[in-house]
Amino acid sequence: MQLKLKDENVIEVRKYRPEDFNDINYLNAEEQWNNLVNKKEDTKEAWDHSNIAYVTIHNGQLIGYIRGMTDESVTTFICELLIHHDFRGLGLGDALLHYVHGLYPKTRVEMLASSSSHTYYEQKGYRTFYGFRKTYEEQSGVGIKK
Repeated sequence: MQLKLKDENVIEVRKYRPEDFNDINYLNAEEQWNNLVNKKEDTKEAWDHSNIAYVTIHNGQLIGYIRGMTDESVTTFICELLIHHDFRGLGLGDALLHYVHGLYPKTRVEMLASSSSHTYYEQKGYRTFYGFRKTYEEQSGVGIKK
């Protein structure tokens, strides 16, 4: 699929391929998403197992991506959405969100936002919601004892 941006650039949107991962990791490093960069193998596995995984290409270079998961009926969860800083403000992030939601129009879109990105989503009409997060390592004795 191709998208025409506000500045008239034409961007290709296509499904993620394993050979895209090094460029994705580079974008993550530029954005200082250190958890994803430091857990490179886990991040690659996440990409390989996500049913929403699209990249954006301009002149042969990966300039953005969207990754998530959906049950196709109720919820579409966006794990990451990242656009190279040179291409921000041109409507690419919004177009990716719209494209993915259009693939699963019955679902609601949910995502986490950082302190610097939450206003972007609020301006696009997304509502805030309350949630929780915990890693397995943080369990500290919760669960069944052997």
